[in-house]
Amino acid sequence: MNKAGKLRVAMIIQTYLPRLGGAEKQLAAVCRRLRARDIEPVIITRRYPGLSAFEIIEQTPVYRVPAPQPKALAAFCFILFGLMRIRRIDADILHAHELLSPGDLGILAKKIWKKPLVVKVLRGGKLGDLDKLHNRQGGELRIRRLRTNVDRFIVISREIERELEDEGIPKHQCQYIPNGVDVELYAPVNEAEKTRLRRTLKLPQGFLCVYGGRLAPEKGLDLLLQAWKAIAEQDPGAHLLILGSGEMECKLRELAGKQVIFGGFAAETRQYYQAADAFVLPSLTEGLSNAMLEAMSCGLATAATRVGAAADLIDSGKNGLLIPPGNEEQIQKAIMFLIGHPADRARMGAAARERICREYALDETAEKLAGLYRELAGKGAY
Repeated sequence: MNKAGKLRVAMIIQTYLPRLGGAEKQLAAVCRRLRARDIEPVIITRRYPGLSAFEIIEQTPVYRVPAPQPKALAAFCFILFGLMRIRRIDADILHAHELLSPGDLGILAKKIWKKPLVVKVLRGGKLGDLDKLHNRQGGELRIRRLRTNVDRFIVISREIERELEDEGIPKHQCQYIPNGVDVELYAPVNEAEKTRLRRTLKLPQGFLCVYGGRLAPEKGLDLLLQAWKAIAEQDPGAHLLILGSGEMECKLRELAGKQVIFGGFAAETRQYYQAADAFVLPSLTEGLSNAMLEAMSCGLATAATRVGAAADLIDSGKNGLLIPPGNEEQIQKAIMFLIGHPADRARMGAAARERICREYALDETAEKLAGLYRELAGKGAY
């Protein structure tokens, strides 16, 4: 512990703010709440061009270590310089966010300084953490090292929990702590405010369905746009808003038909969700989408593919709709149902909000993490 009696946690992550992805956004939000619980988070991440070696972001120290290209050299430097930084900050707990390089760094640091190690698995399924390890040279050895050195795996979906069990990792070594959302900030608004937001954001009236996230192949957005062409023909007043940026943006713009709006990257998505009528997540693989949590917290009925944590969040027909991945026809059918049944849509949105407040509030996530850190600090290493 530091002089103030607070537990110091080394948060090891590939990238961090100002780079903004789901994992980075979630960690930043959690860090704010951990400090209120006498936990002192310190970020250790890679240094990318244009970023300083050290800065304080929202009261959290952020150390960026060299990670020059090529990829193999970047991984080596991340671990070497990361170890040097961990030694200097004298952390009580090591928390790696991902099984890959952050997990490798965490294991070495644990072996040297005998500190408890927590590893959060960011994504399951195809392209998930374990899938990537299985497809890399030495992956099986790395998985064995994780199995024997990690004190606690944090799982954010039951899918990941099953995958770890298949790797021979016992249940007592896993703890289910899903991502959380600020339910006070991400909250529904009344119809008058929704109309005002549409005017302010220059969004059309009528049914508005929103997607938020990276524009990447695994997100299934090409299928969504194909489905939307049929939806637009059936309802000329319906619009699809796509928020985000990524490698597929140019291709998706070419695929897009009528009534599709590309909003680009939005650092703050809350008002867009509050202005919308429904949320869609057509991913082929997923972890636990922060965008889906935020949209459901804003009272939006969600149509999501049955991948990752979507099945944990959504009871199909009650607080949203689950659809099979990779099925254009089912995407179209789900969205048309939401368009044609406004009362059911409102009912599902209210139930979605209730589910998020009950099980996915950010304060609950921070409380569970703080409790885990205190438990491991008292017990020592696994």
